[in-house]
Amino acid sequence: MSPDMPRDLTGLLTPSSIAVVGASATPGKIGHALFSNVAAFPGPVYGVNPSRSQILGRPCVPTVDDLPEPVALAIIAVPPADALRSLAACGRKGIRNAVVITAGFKEQGGEGIERERELVRIASQYGMNVLGPNAFGLISPRAGLNATFAPRGAFAGAIAFISQSGALGSAVLDWAWQNEVGLSFFVSLGNKAVLTETDFLPALARDRETVVIAAYLEGIEDGPEFVRIAGEVTREKPVLVLKAGATEVGARAASSHTGALAGSDRAYGAAFRRGGVLRVRSVEELLEAAVALSEQPLPRGRRLGIVSNAGGPAILAADAAAEQGLAVPPLSPPTVRSLAERFPTASTANPVDILADASADGFRDAVDLVLSDPGVDMGLVLTAPHPILTFAELARILAASQRKHGKPAVASFLAGELGEEAEKTLRAAGIPAYFEPARAVRALAMLARYREIRDRPLPVRSPPAADRARVRVLLASGGPRLGVESLDLLAAYGIPIARGGLARSADEAAALAQDLGERVVLKVVAPEIVHKSDVGGVRIGVPAHEVRGAYREMVGLAPAVGVYVQELLPPGQEVIAGIVRDPTFGALVMFGLGGVFVEALGDVAFALAPLSAPEAEELVRGIRAFPLLAGARGRPPVHLAGLVAAVERISHLAAEFPEIAELDVNPILCYPDRVVAVDLRVTVSGAEGLPWGRGQP
Repeated sequence: MSPDMPRDLTGLLTPSSIAVVGASATPGKIGHALFSNVAAFPGPVYGVNPSRSQILGRPCVPTVDDLPEPVALAIIAVPPADALRSLAACGRKGIRNAVVITAGFKEQGGEGIERERELVRIASQYGMNVLGPNAFGLISPRAGLNATFAPRGAFAGAIAFISQSGALGSAVLDWAWQNEVGLSFFVSLGNKAVLTETDFLPALARDRETVVIAAYLEGIEDGPEFVRIAGEVTREKPVLVLKAGATEVGARAASSHTGALAGSDRAYGAAFRRGGVLRVRSVEELLEAAVALSEQPLPRGRRLGIVSNAGGPAILAADAAAEQGLAVPPLSPPTVRSLAERFPTASTANPVDILADASADGFRDAVDLVLSDPGVDMGLVLTAPHPILTFAELARILAASQRKHGKPAVASFLAGELGEEAEKTLRAAGIPAYFEPARAVRALAMLARYREIRDRPLPVRSPPAADRARVRVLLASGGPRLGVESLDLLAAYGIPIARGGLARSADEAAALAQDLGERVVLKVVAPEIVHKSDVGGVRIGVPAHEVRGAYREMVGLAPAVGVYVQELLPPGQEVIAGIVRDPTFGALVMFGLGGVFVEALGDVAFALAPLSAPEAEELVRGIRAFPLLAGARGRPPVHLAGLVAAVERISHLAAEFPEIAELDVNPILCYPDRVVAVDLRVTVSGAEGLPWGRGQP
């Protein structure tokens, strides 16, 4: 991994000395709770308080200027105006790392926004790493640092947790303590005025003790940079993100199908897939996945073996596996024979049900046989309370078998208090345990997903041969909206288009029709008309001898440039491909079924532009209706290679011309031997003033 000029956060995350500005000797104040935690740090600690010479046995000085040394880290917890003065004093003192606990900045609006701008200016002036403001703080357990006002710290461990919410971060800290889950770092981002999630990813990737990076985020500051760095980091370590605010973008009017269907959540989903980020949908899933990824080996594939003494939970587990994309395959014949010999009355299929009277020895043999099967990549052991077998016994059996075979394995103990001792045994062995089978399966699925992310080949996104000069002319020659008359935009990128041309008179229309066949398609070219078919602006199968009359009728619908005369193509499978700009991540490419289906069903998939050929194929295959394109129920399959190539080229058109704000190619007609773009709608904006004008990730 080689991010461009990553910040050095060593002094922030593992400081050698600390000063707390706003340290208090009064219980009940934030400054006291904060300093009480920081005072346990093994290195030099100073309080900054004008009325105290020491607090909790640590020396105090009146101001930052009075510190005997430029400490590695300053923690600031004083009113906003004082916080800015203290930060500037830190800069003059040579302190290059600060955590600003103080609130009252941009989250309050008004003057708070100006205060935050001043904070950023100070940090820039002195080259400071500033966490916050409005931050809960940070914890570095290995360094013995708890720079938060949380009632408890954290055990040292392998999970780094980044949170944009201080309250959620505090809750996670308490959960981790209760469940004895260790953290390598805890970072509360606060307002992210200077340091953002993107700054911490490279630092955490370089940390040897950090195995998993987990984050709760409400937004991302620099989308393209986040995607780039995440793509590098996730080849070394898994990155889990719980993204809050899964809402549609409503602040910007969308004139295209693509724009209407693209929301912020879809943009984040596309960005996370591009960056290899594992997205979770709940705090529970975030924590469970982080624990599993930090403790378990990665599976070779998606094949799950299930051993149970309870048929019902095993069925639930198999259902959950199907939902998560895991296979529950038949076991190999040698494994089946061995199971049948050992358990003559049991079900030797997968899931393996060794029945309610199974002993500890029985479970040991069954788990060993299933995990040793070459067709099993991971294992799940399920059990309900039973007088013959204790959970503690089963925990020891599973731990030993998991160590022996080196495959990921988890347990589901369908019990409350009875399972607590067993869960401690498994925790010590690095094996997660869950009450609900679906949760156990979900954790295993996350392991399989990360293995695929880590091992996927690096994409090659090569710009295609194209007449870019022609595209520039076409984009500059029209107004803010272009239509079918600009199909040459696609042709310039090597995308097949239906034959046709723009007629500006009835005679021109008739002449074009003569060259295109006995029957043609007519489309009015009028920027004011958004949905031409709704007002009679599209006529299909018009006889050549009727084109003149049809032309005169259609240009009367609205102020029209003319009528586009197009060849009549045979029916084919209609699909849509489009482009829309997301203010955070840039160009998104959309694909789905075309025609009315895109509006009625909303079965579409999005990806960040540009795309490689494999990424374009993944996008095409990502819609639920893909079997229709592949030839389901006797349909002829469409020309997949041609369709993938068209989508790939559209993605490069989007990446190379940021002035294209929105674009719909709807429909693209797909046949067994070719694909043809039939209609186009483009919204053009000047790239200069747009939030996405800087280019693409």
